[in-house]
Amino acid sequence: MRIALCGGTGDIGTGLALRWTRDTPHEVVIGSRDPEKAREHAENYEDELDDRGIEGEINGFDNAMAADRADVVVLCVPAYHLADTIESIADGLDDTVLVSPAVGMKNQDGAMTYNPPSAGSVTALAAGAAPDGVPVVGAFHNLAAGRLADLDADLDWDVLVVGDDADAKSTVEDLTNEIEGIRALDAGPLAAAPEVEGLTPLLINLASNNDLHDLGVQFH
Repeated sequence: MRIALCGGTGDIGTGLALRWTRDTPHEVVIGSRDPEKAREHAENYEDELDDRGIEGEINGFDNAMAADRADVVVLCVPAYHLADTIESIADGLDDTVLVSPAVGMKNQDGAMTYNPPSAGSVTALAAGAAPDGVPVVGAFHNLAAGRLADLDADLDWDVLVVGDDADAKSTVEDLTNEIEGIRALDAGPLAAAPEVEGLTPLLINLASNNDLHDLGVQFH
């Protein structure tokens, strides 16, 4: 399977690239608006894996080329770049599952609060921007990017997955479960995205106010 991480030079993209390359046989490609930046980061990811004795090939391209022929595209971009990024890759989306981990947040009176777009959630915003027939799944919203990118760190997190297309959700859940230490949980249809996305500012506030780091969620 070909996984494209558009905006994969950022924090969440780094962790997903390293762990999918380490833990799975899938092809991982990095996308960026700047293809040279994508290539540089892809080489850095390969170097880090090589230093650990892990063989893996990661290539970097501009976002449109990375998404072309990808089975799954993870939109590792802030919410305010989401629609533009989808528009820039739309022509190459064919039998592709789009995944949105973005969350709308703002700082209000010293606390991070959920700030959804008018669509109701960032996942819904992505679904509205996606070409007809391209399923959108919300996932990876609540991952602590620093710990995700630290391959020395053991994970014990759950990832909540939302979407209206059962096959697309199943694909994303399977990919999630292949990452060591992460379990995918079906959180319902796309309409449930606000509840899932709203956990992220809560986790940030808990970490900030209690001197905790790299919080995630786990359900028992």
